[in-house]
Amino acid sequence: MKDRIGAPGLGLSRREFVAATGVGAATALAGCTSSQDGSEAQPATTDASSDDGDEGDDLPWTSSPEVVNVDEQGGSVTLRSVTAKHAVHPLDSMGGPVELPRVWAFQADDGEPSVPGPIIRTTEGNDIEVTLDNTDADHAHTLHFHGVRKTWENDGVPTTTGITVGPGEKHTYSIPANVPGTHLYHCHYQTHRHIDMGMYGIFRVDPKGYEPADKEYFFTVKDWDSRLNRQYAGEDVDYSTRDRKPDVFTINGKSLPRTLHPEDGSPIIVDHGDTVRLHMVNAGYMSHPMHTHNHRFRLVEKDGGQVPEAAQYEQDITNIAPAERHTIEFEADAEPGIYLMHCHKVDHAMNGNAYPGGMVNGIVYRDAMDSDIFAEMMDYAGYEG
Repeated sequence: MKDRIGAPGLGLSRREFVAATGVGAATALAGCTSSQDGSEAQPATTDASSDDGDEGDDLPWTSSPEVVNVDEQGGSVTLRSVTAKHAVHPLDSMGGPVELPRVWAFQADDGEPSVPGPIIRTTEGNDIEVTLDNTDADHAHTLHFHGVRKTWENDGVPTTTGITVGPGEKHTYSIPANVPGTHLYHCHYQTHRHIDMGMYGIFRVDPKGYEPADKEYFFTVKDWDSRLNRQYAGEDVDYSTRDRKPDVFTINGKSLPRTLHPEDGSPIIVDHGDTVRLHMVNAGYMSHPMHTHNHRFRLVEKDGGQVPEAAQYEQDITNIAPAERHTIEFEADAEPGIYLMHCHKVDHAMNGNAYPGGMVNGIVYRDAMDSDIFAEMMDYAGYEG
């Protein structure tokens, strides 16, 4: 059980969340409501594995990405490649269920496999070693880290380094923490397919003397063409990277309403007056203009480069191109409530033909958590309390 609630980072503790939701909200979450299209929703459940999927399919389900502080474990981490199933939104509310029957996830050390992969965090100057454990995999993989300056043989590109980690093999990469900022890591073997199968994550290098904000969260946005994942699961579908047609849109691997689930999703939970810092990475193949409701933010960091204060200005939308990293800051100074944050390509805010859904999240004030509307949204998301 996680001790933090909301998006990965520095948010609310579980105890604070339970205190904020109150008895009334917990009671409301125990039942079920009608979905927005008027159909009856299924009883809330957080256990995606309650549906066994294909008979005899014993693959694990993915978990939410965790933050791995490599400084606290001697400067090393092992990432194991795991074939898994991924529940984007497992209920039938808001156009669900939305599931990817095959993904290739990363698992850090003894943690759970996740899509996105674990957030690897270190401090400037604390170089790390990352071991790719491919012993149980059926496909070759590599690891490529954006942003940092590293030696040729540690670049993770098999074509130019000659290093590929085949099935049954392990390989350790030496990654210097010499470019502070938020970066992306991913498999660089058959990249056009392996990223789309889930092999990506955030690499965060805190500058020396780094001071975190009151609330600090990590987001990875991703567009998917589920035909690829279904094809690897054995379904008879045609897929071509040249004819890619995304039909699933996620934030930290989930779509609305699952994005608002306090444990499986990534709600931005704040207290009034907080300074909020949000690190966003685009691991997909399309640009996503991310828009905040009722809050104006400043872009303070891009691709590991600090934006000079004189160049910062207040805005409410930032367009993140593939592989870009944007860090934004804002003050939680609105009337306490629930405000959306979403991609403004509105077809990306859908689950199939159902609106709303997809790449939509929320800025949730703690003072609004004991409201009836929050309880209803939690029921859509499948949170039982």
